[in-house]
Amino acid sequence: MSIILSRPIFAVLLFSLLTTAVHAADFSRSRPERLGMSSERLDRLDSVLKSYVETEQLAGQVILVLRKGKIAYSSANGMQDIDAGIPMQEDSMFRIASQTKAIVSTGIMILHERGQLDISHSLSRYIPQWSDMQVAVATEDGGYTLKPAERDITLRHLLTHTSGISYGSGPAQELWEAAGFQGWYFANRDEPIADSISRMGSLPLDAQPGTAWIYGYNTDILGVVIEKASGLSLDEFLRTEILEPLGMEDTHFYLPESKQGRLNAVYRPVSGGGIEAIPATDGMRSQGMYNNGPRVSFSGGAGLLSTAADYARFLQMTLNGGELDGERLLSRKTIELMTANHLGDIQFRQGSGFGLGFSVVTDLGTRGSLGSEGEYGWGGAYHSTYWVDPVEELVVVYLTQLIPAEGIDDYSKLRSGIYQAIID
Repeated sequence: MSIILSRPIFAVLLFSLLTTAVHAADFSRSRPERLGMSSERLDRLDSVLKSYVETEQLAGQVILVLRKGKIAYSSANGMQDIDAGIPMQEDSMFRIASQTKAIVSTGIMILHERGQLDISHSLSRYIPQWSDMQVAVATEDGGYTLKPAERDITLRHLLTHTSGISYGSGPAQELWEAAGFQGWYFANRDEPIADSISRMGSLPLDAQPGTAWIYGYNTDILGVVIEKASGLSLDEFLRTEILEPLGMEDTHFYLPESKQGRLNAVYRPVSGGGIEAIPATDGMRSQGMYNNGPRVSFSGGAGLLSTAADYARFLQMTLNGGELDGERLLSRKTIELMTANHLGDIQFRQGSGFGLGFSVVTDLGTRGSLGSEGEYGWGGAYHSTYWVDPVEELVVVYLTQLIPAEGIDDYSKLRSGIYQAIID
């Protein structure tokens, strides 16, 4: 049976194919009103965000808001590097730190779907050094005692930060410090991440697995699990299974030489007001090891560098139920599992729970800020943040580089400014 297309129908199909090809390379821009947002009201947000640069609370920002898969608002404000005189650009690159966690958690779920691992499995199945764990229990005299762990750490514990593992700040913190594990930075290490995590397995936990939400090295450990289960380095796995399929060409653990001039300087508040660049001698917070380090250790918990557009592509994939531009990474049901609250009675933040890599809003009124129940997101140590609101078909990426971020209320103003602009 043959099908004959009229010229008008053929033209429509051809236009559709060409449009899809364009959208595969980049999100299309649309007048906000076509997406149910107000241009006038977004101008309010724009003025508010620029004020943080004008008052020298931030050097610069990049903001990208998608609604219904299209760009409703984007802006690059201020400077990428004040001393070098480099203006902020929409493709400026940022240390996204803990925003790495969502990407690595997605990698775990890709392997879960393929049957190469199961999130109910014990961690020790993949890294034997994490068997027969001890838990440090604080005592009244300021010390601690060690008790055997009552259950194995599972991959699901790691995904939900309920493994009992911190960033080395628990009762036995001197042991963690002596072993070289305090804080989240790995870029300066000249040993593979698998070696670091194997050594970490000899240290005591801060709580019994499955009993408390404790933020820590969980996703760095999951990065090693990915290596063990896939047979690839974490860098190669993420590149081939997530970054390249999604067209995330500007997301790296360490920058190629051609992109080093796009990396933002990092700033810190100055007593009495204003900000200053963190010295280049501070490898963790300056350009440091991301440009000139050993390039050996791939931190699944905080190691990636990226752009607003790249990260928005990743988030739009999750909002689409695991697919973007014809590339399916996960099933819709897996995304539903990842963005459900897994904490049960474990205490977290008011009105929120935690899923498999994201915080999740469970009660909007209890949380007390604009958004929707079912919204999920997180942020990074350098004062970046993101969220996805499935109810409003909304993706928000906000990147800046300030550490520590103290006494600054841009997050709340950003959230209010976006939601007050919705008019449909």
